[in-house]
This record gives sequence, C-alpha cells and structure tokens, in this order.
Amino acid sequence: MTKPFSEACLRNQQPIADALHSLLPTAANVLEIGSGTGQHAVFCAQALPHIKWQTSDLPQHHEGMLKWIEDAALDNVLPPLVLDVDQPWPDFSKASNSHVFTASHVFTANTVHYIAWESVVNMFTQVSALLPEKGLFVIYGPVNVNGQYTSEGNAGLDEWLKTCVNPLAGIKDIADIEQLANDQGLALIDNLAMPANNRLLVLQKQ
Repeated sequence: MTKPFSEACLRNQQPIADALHSLLPTAANVLEIGSGTGQHAVFCAQALPHIKWQTSDLPQHHEGMLKWIEDAALDNVLPPLVLDVDQPWPDFSKASNSHVFTASHVFTANTVHYIAWESVVNMFTQVSALLPEKGLFVIYGPVNVNGQYTSEGNAGLDEWLKTCVNPLAGIKDIADIEQLANDQGLALIDNLAMPANNRLLVLQKQ
C-alpha cells in the first residue's frame, strides 16, 4: 500500500503547527481525533518535538496512517487508536497497543463539517469528559457566521458534503458551536483566521 495523501494538508499544516506552537509552548500530550492520512500528526510532531501526539481514527484509516508514522520514525507520535465519536471511547490508560496515554489537550482538523450535528455533540461531550481543567480543544475547519457562508468556496463545499458524503453533514455555525461548548463546560478563548477561509477554534475546559 502506498501512503495516502491529502493536498489540503500541504496547504494548512504549517499554519496549524505555528498556531499550536504558540498555544502549547511546553510539554503536553495531544489526542488527535480523526487523524486521517496521518500527515498532520507527523508534520506537527516534527515541528513540536515537545508534544507527544496520539493519533486516532476509524480502523479503515489505520494502515495508511501507519505508513506515514513508520516512515517518519518519530518517538513522539503514537500509533493510532480506534476512535468513533458515536461510540464509547477507549480507556486511554489501558490502550490496546501497549502504551499509556493521558491527554492534556485534543486537536481535530476537518471533522466537524464532515459529520452530523448529533455526532458533533457526542464528540464535544466525550472531549469535555476527557480534558483536565484548562485543557484545550483545538478545532480546525470552516464555520458559518450568523447562518451565512464566509466564502463561495465554503458554500460549494457544504453542498458537496450534503450531496456526496452525508445529507446530515455540512458546515456548522460558530454560534451553535460556542453554545454547545458552553453547555459542555468549554469556553471559546480564541478564533484564529486560517488559510482558505478556515478557522482555528480554541476551546478551554473550565
């Protein structure tokens, strides 16, 4: 199997790593939800050697992800755990791949708009339960503002998601995300502009 490749990762991995470097200046353990190809994990782990990066995703993505992880041969990227936001999460202290991991922060890129709102609620609920006080939940991706798309590209993406991926998928509104966060004991402390009309939302466990 050849390594899977995401063109979008090439465009956003440096801005994401730069932002994470500012947000997480000291040693920390980051759980990534929906690691996909594994490109973000490898790039960010190289750029932030003080961060231990735990990858996770549905089982069908693990083989390709492991190609990236194995080729990079970094000691701060852990092999993927099976994680489905709609199912109970694993006990990370008893991980099946023989390592113990306690997440201090959570990161996810391009997941919220790919899944139904109910799944977003499930993800926020489980992230809130996992995070320690002051832990960060960092979300990369597009959002709507006041029910409106922020670009023609985002409007086209939303139509494609609903037509080709899942009719319940689509770009979520920032106000709904912030309200959900508040309901789960998370506060939006920053909202950073990113490439291609994306945002980096920084939520903190209260």
